[in-house]
Amino acid sequence: MIKGIHHVTAMTGNIRKNIRFYTEILGLRFVKKTVNHDSPDIWLFYFGDATGSPGSVITFSPFPGIPRGQSGVGSTSVTGFSVGADALDFWKKRLKEYQVEFRGPFRRFDESYFTLYDLDGMELELVASPNDPRQGVETPGIKGENAIKGLSHVELTCSIADKTAFFLVNVLEHKRLIEENDRIRLYSGEALPGNFVDLVSKPSLPHHKGGIGMVHHVAFSTPDLETQKQIRDRLSKTGIQVSQPADRQYFHSVFFRDPGGILFEIATLGPGFLTDETPETLGQSLKLPDWMEPEREKIEAMLPPLD
Repeated sequence: MIKGIHHVTAMTGNIRKNIRFYTEILGLRFVKKTVNHDSPDIWLFYFGDATGSPGSVITFSPFPGIPRGQSGVGSTSVTGFSVGADALDFWKKRLKEYQVEFRGPFRRFDESYFTLYDLDGMELELVASPNDPRQGVETPGIKGENAIKGLSHVELTCSIADKTAFFLVNVLEHKRLIEENDRIRLYSGEALPGNFVDLVSKPSLPHHKGGIGMVHHVAFSTPDLETQKQIRDRLSKTGIQVSQPADRQYFHSVFFRDPGGILFEIATLGPGFLTDETPETLGQSLKLPDWMEPEREKIEAMLPPLD
């Protein structure tokens, strides 16, 4: 029922710098420009592959007035992106060129990776993935073989990783793939990049603090509304409180927290980001759900300028 990661949603303190980092430096496509459905005076941006395929997308909203967050127990502490098997040399040069802080390469699970930080201090990884069949977005400065292919994994910081693993395996049908030191790697769907969840036990850390530079939630993919309902019913039977289904325009979603307090979303694969734009025009104009269109002029006046 779960088919890998759908997207990751995080918070930024400066949307202009955020757009530049993820599109100009990392080379992701600006897939969608819309607003928070609950607070339409707040931008919501989607970055991903050429069409915003599930498993490629990271989303941000700006909250310039709140403090920077702090990673800790109960957080999604790392967001990983997948690149080609031989792409790390390219990225080493590119990150230096753009003065992006990074460390590595390191080795883990027979993979090489860099750790880097975006302009809000959010921790990312670029993972060389020889078995990732996806195609990245070629840009003037990034050839296809070096482009980011999509998400690789997320890392969850837990007090006891085995407890989180028990929940994900027995309730959300993840499978154990491999363990190394204090890290457990799970997957859903196929054992491929974009479907991995890494669990790390760090019981000595304090509980995380939400804020700028932190992941707000991780969304998992499910095929359709029927499978989403099955997952929602299963969660409810285990005592997990689940939100009512919501139409997010490009997918339908429900939210819940696992027993460790980590916020997750279950998002349907469709209808997708091409429902209101063509592949050529993705991300070029502000898109609103139909029920907000009568208020477009008012909403546009409330939104902070992007230039």
